[in-house]
Amino acid sequence: MSLEYADSIIMNSNENNTNINNKGEERPIPSSSDILQKESTDLSHSSRGVETIETVRNEINHFIHGISSPDTTTHLSPLESILQILKKYSKFIGPGLMVSVSYMDPGNYSTAVAAGAAHKYKLLFSILVSNFMAAFWQALCAKLGAVTGLDLAQNCRKHFPHGVNITLYILAEIAIIATDLAEVVGTAISLNIIFGIPLAIGVILTVVDVLIVLLAYKPNGSLKIVRLFEAFVSLLVVLTVICFAIELFYADLGSTKKVFNGFLPSKAVFEGDGLYLSLAILGATVMPHSLFLGSGVVQPRLRDYDIKKGYYMPDLNDIENNHDNYKPSFEAINETLHYTVAELLISLFTVALFVNCAILIVAGATLYGTTQDAQEADLFSIYNLLSTTLSKGAGLIFVLALLFSGQSAGIVCTLSGQMVSEGFLNWSVSPTIRRSITRAVAITPCLILVLVAGRSGLSGALNASQVLLSLLLPFVSAPLIYFTCNKKIMRVQINPNNTHNNNRYDVSYEPLKQDIGSEEYLEMHDMNTSNHSESKQS
Repeated sequence: MSLEYADSIIMNSNENNTNINNKGEERPIPSSSDILQKESTDLSHSSRGVETIETVRNEINHFIHGISSPDTTTHLSPLESILQILKKYSKFIGPGLMVSVSYMDPGNYSTAVAAGAAHKYKLLFSILVSNFMAAFWQALCAKLGAVTGLDLAQNCRKHFPHGVNITLYILAEIAIIATDLAEVVGTAISLNIIFGIPLAIGVILTVVDVLIVLLAYKPNGSLKIVRLFEAFVSLLVVLTVICFAIELFYADLGSTKKVFNGFLPSKAVFEGDGLYLSLAILGATVMPHSLFLGSGVVQPRLRDYDIKKGYYMPDLNDIENNHDNYKPSFEAINETLHYTVAELLISLFTVALFVNCAILIVAGATLYGTTQDAQEADLFSIYNLLSTTLSKGAGLIFVLALLFSGQSAGIVCTLSGQMVSEGFLNWSVSPTIRRSITRAVAITPCLILVLVAGRSGLSGALNASQVLLSLLLPFVSAPLIYFTCNKKIMRVQINPNNTHNNNRYDVSYEPLKQDIGSEEYLEMHDMNTSNHSESKQS
């Protein structure tokens, strides 16, 4: 509904209204308070005046503020309301599962196996704390990507000096390489165990990850293509979960009480190598590249919403420039952000937490207190022990889970590397060349490691890479906190066609009143804790 339609309602009620322009001439848009006051006066003697005023109030509020008032004429049963919410939520399934892949890669396998073999279930507490931290960071990432329309790397390039930007890029690339080392080596180990392929050749075969991303993931294309890509990654995630559910069924876990006691704080975290392994678990769980990924996978649904509603109509230049100038509308953010964050948190606290805990529990149940080799457990040894102590099927299922997670994690790591290089540097070469170079840089140290150290050095290198990631995390998370607390950055346009800076909602942590007109103010609460905006008149 437009304001002209609101005027027509008032005109029908009082044809002698001298405040209505009957000549079709353009006139300034009045404030909502003026319109509603006029309607209240003109319709006061109408039998349906109250109902009409309420209808106009709702639609004017939606037109001006982008907020729909509750429909008082429609009453849904609790079951219908739940089904409606679930149906809407299902449209947002995908990004959270892709991000959760970052928290269940081969690096997690290596650290969880070592932690379970050395301390049994006592370091489950470290996994739980790491997942809470991951949920906090990812919620901020989703908020940053939705409000600004840019991922974390693009925001760094836009708001930081060149020297700071390059420094952050170098640290981010180191994190990508350390992450890729785990992905590539984990996949190579699984191929070696299942098919007998030499480790070096297995590393080279992981280039397939790049081809999948190049061919399948088109973030600036149709949303259907994006969802198909997300569905493929989600399938690998589901297969991984199924494998570990079967592993838990095979393993003799002992006392259930001891398992749950592992989620409570324990002094084992500070004994021996407990702190080192806890840092490795933290680095394997809250991985720096996941912050770039989490802030970069939310835009396609926002952009699709704005295109369907007519708020954003990209041209060829926008598509070629990866929609760098796209700014999500308030309506798109209000419609999608809360469902996106909910899907993300559910994925982290179900899929990622379950897989990480299952790895440690299986390792603790089968490796703890057995032999000296178990204290130096790696991915090869846990396969051998599972095959001998449980069954060959249990060992095979573990390796299949390693293969599925390695492939899915390799795909999203390649995608993160693409976001890092494109966001920080804005390279002008074609995406194919750019992504191939990024992947080649990441694979080279992995190949050298395999050729020089062989199997004996893989476990130590994997654990060390996860510790390195935990040390790099503050340098990546600091810009994220800075951006999400900055009022100048975390603002949303009230009207998508109005680019004036004073006509924006503030969605940073602290509420801020923004001057919209001569007498009207709007206040936006933190979108992490409130679903609604409030309007006030001074």
